[in-house]
Amino acid sequence: MFDAKISAEFPFASRYLEVKGSKVHYVEDGEGDPILFIHGNPASAYIWRNIIPHVSPHARAIAVDLIGFGKSDKPDINYGFADSYAYLDGFIEKLGLTNITLVVQDWGSGLGFHYANLHRDKIKAIAFMEAMYKPLDFDALSSGDKIMMRLIRSGLFSWFMLGKLNMFVKNMLPGWVLRDLSKEEMSNYLAPFPTVKSRKPVHVFPRDVPVKGKPDHAAAAVAGYHKWLTETRLPKLFFHADPGVLIRTEDAKWIANNFPNTTTVDLGKGLHFVQEDYPHIIGRELAAWYQRLEEGQRHAG
Repeated sequence: MFDAKISAEFPFASRYLEVKGSKVHYVEDGEGDPILFIHGNPASAYIWRNIIPHVSPHARAIAVDLIGFGKSDKPDINYGFADSYAYLDGFIEKLGLTNITLVVQDWGSGLGFHYANLHRDKIKAIAFMEAMYKPLDFDALSSGDKIMMRLIRSGLFSWFMLGKLNMFVKNMLPGWVLRDLSKEEMSNYLAPFPTVKSRKPVHVFPRDVPVKGKPDHAAAAVAGYHKWLTETRLPKLFFHADPGVLIRTEDAKWIANNFPNTTTVDLGKGLHFVQEDYPHIIGRELAAWYQRLEEGQRHAG
């Protein structure tokens, strides 16, 4: 069963960093090497609120709002994978982060894995859950999922359902959490997207899911980091739930067998936004794993 005593509060001071002429919002707590939390669509740093306190006694926990999400600015850009990555890369560079442990989910995993693949010398370890760990096998999808994927990648449908009606935030997000999100929690998730225009990042992102090698930039990024993840001995922590959404039972088995140096944690029943059902389990396991890494590095040094 999901964790009890899950707080709706976000007790962190807001910080801002100017990147490419826009303000990127983030929070941080603790000292030491950075643990960088990267959320997915349509979430924000808010989704990590109950996990950060578990790790901040051991490291510098930083949770960023991707450009267009949370309290970050919404510049007049295309959004999607390329723009979001450019702002994330600029954020990390401007903050001067090195020896980074990434904690990623959903589109945050695609961006984070890509960053790690391109900046291998800056990465200490990676923790991930409900992640875009491989290129989408479109032919393996059910007929219903194929139809849904085509609709999501359709500009007009995506704009109407996810932009105009705000279904991703209002329906899909709470629908992929086992427990009922409180009014305060939903208010925090809805706050960044009061207008159709403000929801552009939400409805553009899904159209960048690589299908049969398109769009080129996203497909190349996912294929590249997928290959690297099957080869690198970089320490990895993998949280999975049943039945999951992006990572199903067969995917979890494949990852356990093919990603070297990976510690797996079975959360039990869960869907996509597992941070809202199991924040304390994730936080405790993440903190314990990180402390073991630190201890191993001290002995190796």
